[in-house]
Amino acid sequence: MSSLVARDHKVLVKAGRPASSSSRYWRSPLAWFYSISSWRSRLLLGISMLILIFLVISRSIAIVSWDQDEANFLLVSRHHRYTVLINTWKRYDLLRKSVAHYASCRGVDAIRVVWSESEPPSESLLAALEKSIRAAKNNPELELRIDINDEDNLNNRFKPLDGVTTDGIFSIDDDVLVPCTTLELSFRVWLSAPDSMVGFVPRMHWARLKNNWKQISPTFRPEQPTFTYGGWWSVWWMGTYSMVLTKAAFLHHKYLEYYTLQMPASIREYVANQRNCEDIAMSFMVANLTNAPPIWVKGKLYEIGSSGISSLKGHDVHRTVCVNFLAARYGYMPLVSSNVKAVGANLQWFW
Repeated sequence: MSSLVARDHKVLVKAGRPASSSSRYWRSPLAWFYSISSWRSRLLLGISMLILIFLVISRSIAIVSWDQDEANFLLVSRHHRYTVLINTWKRYDLLRKSVAHYASCRGVDAIRVVWSESEPPSESLLAALEKSIRAAKNNPELELRIDINDEDNLNNRFKPLDGVTTDGIFSIDDDVLVPCTTLELSFRVWLSAPDSMVGFVPRMHWARLKNNWKQISPTFRPEQPTFTYGGWWSVWWMGTYSMVLTKAAFLHHKYLEYYTLQMPASIREYVANQRNCEDIAMSFMVANLTNAPPIWVKGKLYEIGSSGISSLKGHDVHRTVCVNFLAARYGYMPLVSSNVKAVGANLQWFW
């Protein structure tokens, strides 16, 4: 015990001694920084130090992030590829751009186009699309197939696909482009949870206490509680979501068969009559089957079109009616809320 006290005392005495001549001219970095008289010089030096720290951190994060070569190696396997399912309607320039873009992504095994127009695609359009497929150097065996439907019906986008060879289906609108690297990230997220919906466009619902259905729909009055559909700003404000829209989302191909063959026919009739709500219906169906939330992947996507169903007046009101209609048909609210967001580690500067 005494020796310990003695050692502490010796250290204390040593710390209190005057600095020797050999250490007199040494200064800590902080003391040296404050010795600079000019505040402009301090500011410039401080900014330089922050930039240096920022570069060191960014380099260290890149080292521990997903190896892109490894990701590309996995995607070469046919089992670890996916089918791009493009829904289109009389926007031929957008369809050409969309096919050309997704043909350049390495993970794409096939591109299927849902065609619901009264007239088949023109020869010039087919030639342009085939040219894009031939130009896909990363996918020499890429297949393009246009599935022509007899009637214009939003349910067509979820019809089962004959000849599909992949489990993963990337459902996308013809006016939305997702960068290939971001698309591969979302596919890897989906591979970790293949029964979930994984997408880029989150939406939410919430229960409301007051029933205002006389103002919204004169024919449909669900029992309390009723629910409200929330768009992007609701997700941003509340920090939660319970749906990812199929305008840009991965799902298992088995859900196409569930939607068409097992989901209540009254829901498909509602979608056909309202010309809306097929994406919410898919979210309800998957949530009912899995009792789990979808997964939102944060990533950039580019909308190259200027019009669509979502731009029509009263869109959110119709979506709210749809949410309540589906909840009434299922007899409960199957949607599960989440605040989880998947982000690529190599895209984040700080953990």
